[in-house]
Amino acid sequence: MCNASAASQDLDLESVRGDFPALDQQVHGHPLIYLDNAATSQKPRAVLEAMQRYYERDNSNVHRGIHELSNRATTGYEGARERAARFINAGRAEDIVFTRGTTEGINLAAQAWGRRRLGAGDVILLTEMEHHSNLVPWQLVARQTGARLEFVPVTGDEGLLDLDRLDACLSSRVRLFAFTHVSNTLGTVNPAAELCREARRRGIPTLVDAAQSAGHMPVDVQSLGCDFLAFSGHKICGPTGIGVLFGRPERWAEMDPYQGGGEMILSVGYEASTWKEPPHMFEAGTPNIAGAIGLHAAMDYLDRLGRGRIFEHDQALGEYARERLSTLPGIRILGPPRGRAGLVSFHLRDVHAHDVVTMADHYGLALRGGHHCNQPLMRKLGLDSTVRASFYFYNRLSEVDRLVEVLGIIQQYFNRGAA
Repeated sequence: MCNASAASQDLDLESVRGDFPALDQQVHGHPLIYLDNAATSQKPRAVLEAMQRYYERDNSNVHRGIHELSNRATTGYEGARERAARFINAGRAEDIVFTRGTTEGINLAAQAWGRRRLGAGDVILLTEMEHHSNLVPWQLVARQTGARLEFVPVTGDEGLLDLDRLDACLSSRVRLFAFTHVSNTLGTVNPAAELCREARRRGIPTLVDAAQSAGHMPVDVQSLGCDFLAFSGHKICGPTGIGVLFGRPERWAEMDPYQGGGEMILSVGYEASTWKEPPHMFEAGTPNIAGAIGLHAAMDYLDRLGRGRIFEHDQALGEYARERLSTLPGIRILGPPRGRAGLVSFHLRDVHAHDVVTMADHYGLALRGGHHCNQPLMRKLGLDSTVRASFYFYNRLSEVDRLVEVLGIIQQYFNRGAA
């Protein structure tokens, strides 16, 4: 059995849990067990207080003002950009563009870079495990440019990329390789540095969807060697509506503005305008200032804990959960048995995922049921939905045990306990 207990003790769980007000409540008369972290994480007091301080003391618009409150807001906002660069080891703060989240970041890259650089017959290479946020934007660009999509296959329920096919997939027609770092359904941790290296050897730019990795493990864009990387604040203990798109300077130089309006301009005439340099070129209008400040606090919080320790804890919980769940009759578990991230997706025979999640909620368990924005992958696996339990550093081993207990109750209710 994996050493989940040691990983939990290393993080001083009870002290950490005290930082999260939302965890201290009951749902339907039961203590909340929050296992929906892949959808969004809970927020520590440090993040809530940072945003409250901004609204109470520093609330103003950024960059254009010269009064004290505007100066404070600008310092906070641009300080968050510098912090984001350190968080992923980007070379410069200017390589960080703030977005609403991973989805907008990928759409920005797709429209501002892909629409300009791709043409008829070009190939956009993805994988079969991509979240819709790293699939639909490229479908739109392919329709606009005449490019086409191709996919690195996934090896069935074990959920690994078929790396034996990678060389053939990286053909001479590929103009971009975009892939997820950690699958939000399978829990697969892809070898991102290797994938980027193989693409770079062929002169192919890469985009990494780090929505499920940035807050769970150390992420270093220089070590990865990627051209773009996107992640969301709300999945790393930060607020909703804020995210980061990293890009290499040479990629920003190849891009046109994504949106037009105030803040992103140098000068405006009735017939034409000129733009600022990145990152401001891609941040039209009033930004999410409070969101950036909250994101700064979240990144500080995670790095105080140590993302290496967080990954060890999450991975141990994921493996422990897979082991415990495998004892249930009639269960189908997706993803690799070892080396997985801190989430487990599964299907209980003859019980729809939404029924499982609805009944689990009555016992205080917050799970996720559905296709998890992975409809093509689900169809490949012959499923329409799964239940997903996703963990973070504030989850306990005892919560996994309670999950298995409640699932047993649900199976008995549906009279499906026999294998």
